Amino acid sequence: KRAKHIKVKFGTLLQRPDHEHTENVIPFQKKPENAIPLPQKPENAIPLPQKPERCLETPPKYDRPSRAEASQWGKALDNVLTNNYGLATFRDFLRSEFSEENIEFWVACEDYKRTRETSKMAAKAKRIYKEFIQTGAHWEVNIDHITKDVTVRNLGRLTPMTFDLAQRQVFALMEKDSYRRFLKSNQYREIIK
Repeated sequence: KRAKHIKVKFGTLLQRPDHEHTENVIPFQKKPENAIPLPQKPENAIPLPQKPERCLETPPKYDRPSRAEASQWGKALDNVLTNNYGLATFRDFLRSEFSEENIEFWVACEDYKRTRETSKMAAKAKRIYKEFIQTGAHWEVNIDHITKDVTVRNLGRLTPMTFDLAQRQVFALMEKDSYRRFLKSNQYREIIK
């Protein structure tokens, strides 16, 4: 636990923010006029689980892709993430490296983007913030402070793009680091042989 905390702190200090995507940032307003209030926690609410409920287990054997289909995963991380078996296999790999918070955050953001009902959007945004963005969160993702500040400001006016900047940064981290190790892993090699 302590090692993970130190890893997050050093990673945040060493990362350089990706400023080319700041055109999508919603301007900061001290008191947003049309802010959607985040719902209060009801008295009988179930506490947040230690592990996000979106986690998939190992994919069933019958969903296993062909060797040709799985070899496409080696061309781009997007190919892995758009394939259900690939996503589950990548999750298992990250879980084995104790770094699944990145993929869980990415999946939560994808789910959030598909949400159209404002009350559900507010609840999901609050949950994503508490699980992944908030300093000291159990599943805190490694994003630079500028991206974190922008994301927190975006929470004042929810749109499907609220978490885009942070999601792109986490995707880039996975692509540069975890994805390359995944391609060399036994999990991936077993599928393409």
